[in-house]
Amino acid sequence: MNEMGRPSKHGPGGAEPDLELARAVAVEAAEAAGAMLRERARGELAVAAKGAAGDLATVLDREAEKIIYERLRASFPHHRIRGEEFGVSGPAGRWEWMVDPLDGTNNVAIGMPNYVVGIALCADGHPTVGVVHDPVTERTWSALRGGGMRGPRGGQASRAREHDCDPGLTVAWTQGHRVGRHNPAARALKYVLDGVALRVLPLWAPLLSWSMIARGDIDGFLGYQAEDIDLPAGYLLAVESGVTVLALDGEVFDGRTGPAPCSFVAARPEHLDTLMSIVETAAKLAPELPAIRIPDPRR
Repeated sequence: MNEMGRPSKHGPGGAEPDLELARAVAVEAAEAAGAMLRERARGELAVAAKGAAGDLATVLDREAEKIIYERLRASFPHHRIRGEEFGVSGPAGRWEWMVDPLDGTNNVAIGMPNYVVGIALCADGHPTVGVVHDPVTERTWSALRGGGMRGPRGGQASRAREHDCDPGLTVAWTQGHRVGRHNPAARALKYVLDGVALRVLPLWAPLLSWSMIARGDIDGFLGYQAEDIDLPAGYLLAVESGVTVLALDGEVFDGRTGPAPCSFVAARPEHLDTLMSIVETAAKLAPELPAIRIPDPRR
């Protein structure tokens, strides 16, 4: 038995797990990691660069991932686990957990309390269980593929609400850490988005944006070459709450990740055409954007 009072081992890597149990284990793991983050993110932190692309890491990222890993491994010893900090563990198989222990490290590093914990279970790459926990508000959202999204305290989450009193669009934006500052496609997307939307939210915590669109707090979410580790959990929350997610070419995006970065448009149905028109306009504009040249102050 594990600490949740349930059997702690669930079949070989290809066996069908109890998905409700998987959701419960993931929720408990995310909330345990979140409790640690909530307590320690208020203090002083040593922040280090992670790679050459501008990403950051703290000791909290690693400690949160250890908390999650121990719980997932105890309950699902035959599943592969892929975490942002420690990489891949476990045998190859159709079931893989994807863990972002602290989505929003860049925010925590500057003292801004916008961060979440994300856990997903994928079957042959398809998001099947998704959990996002907000340590700051102590709220958790979860979803099962085909089973809808569940909000805090276990109740069913509300579907996207209408914004009758607010005609302006609020859209979140994310781009991968490896997207350069001078990338013409990203620059064009941000330029057009800023001209169309009333509010653009570059939160640097994609899972926070996914949970916001799933709840109906925002109208759309645009991602360009986004990181894959935090995509499945957020994607599942969104589609299970009635949000449509498309690739930039307009084809349905199924949430699967791979070696190539993922770009997407997520929107409430009534705003999908507007978001796709932003993508189409940006694609035409990108080749015409002038290069950014910053004068050398020494001259």
